[in-house]
Amino acid sequence: MPRVKVEVDGVTYEDEVEPRLLLTHYLRDRLGKVGTPIGCDTTNCGACTVLLDGMSVKSCSMLAVQADGKQILTVEGLAVDGQLHPMQRAFHEKHALQCGYCTPGMIMASMDLLRQNADPSEEEVREGLEGNLCRCTGYQNIVSAVRHAAEEMRQGAPEREATS
Repeated sequence: MPRVKVEVDGVTYEDEVEPRLLLTHYLRDRLGKVGTPIGCDTTNCGACTVLLDGMSVKSCSMLAVQADGKQILTVEGLAVDGQLHPMQRAFHEKHALQCGYCTPGMIMASMDLLRQNADPSEEEVREGLEGNLCRCTGYQNIVSAVRHAAEEMRQGAPEREATS
């Protein structure tokens, strides 16, 4: 079996994995990163979105062996010393979730969006998150949360780097 070496949320892991093992299953089943939900296994919903070397990827569309040598950041890796990341706080404060199933993927996709555009308009947030589905909220509070987090992050609120 192939071996992979990955850094997940700042910790390095080396494992043998089956060649067909999806990254989402590796994260959840092998590493215990259950904050990355399995939504559809078809890349439609985006619930399983993580950052791979700082860029958002749907972990159900990637094999664990493809992540070899990469840095992965999950929603669980955003908080530092028990302090929520500004994006996590904004989702909470702006009531940007109902059932919460899509929330980890929305947060991680939003992190990549803000890496590319630190001050997105409402329309740019909607376009940036169009690959992530929410069946509960109607998106308005999600958009508000992302814009609020963007403002906090521009003003220097404490955060963890998206690539470490």
